[in-house]
Amino acid sequence: MRTGTRIGVDVGTTRVGVARSDALGLMAVPVVTLPRARAIEELGHLATEYDAIEFVCGLPLSLDGSDTASTLDARQFAIELSAATGVAVRLVDERLTTVAAQHALHDATHSTKSGRAMIDQVAATIVLDSALNAERAGNTLGETVGES
Repeated sequence: MRTGTRIGVDVGTTRVGVARSDALGLMAVPVVTLPRARAIEELGHLATEYDAIEFVCGLPLSLDGSDTASTLDARQFAIELSAATGVAVRLVDERLTTVAAQHALHDATHSTKSGRAMIDQVAATIVLDSALNAERAGNTLGETVGES
């Protein structure tokens, strides 16, 4: 498994959830939720701060695996993110991660009043964790946009 910090990204229309891994890629932790309008710039700062080797961005496919408007938006975001930062972006299937994040928060707090911002961070953490688990098993999930 490659060493280096990865940054997980859950792209939404108004907010972007962010998570990061440790340098060994053993675990993912929530970091922040960013306003979509500033996300690419802020993710560039985070990539520098954490010396990230790649972004892992959730790809919101429909349940049957086909593209949706959100899928196209995430792909465009990934292209812009890689172009702006010079860091590769790996797009990973994120079907049902927001639902899993909502359930995880509900189970942990018995309330989702902590807000949608935390759900976005947890969703980014779930996407990143699934990519890390696959890589540790010798597989690489998703497709890569850009070069690092």
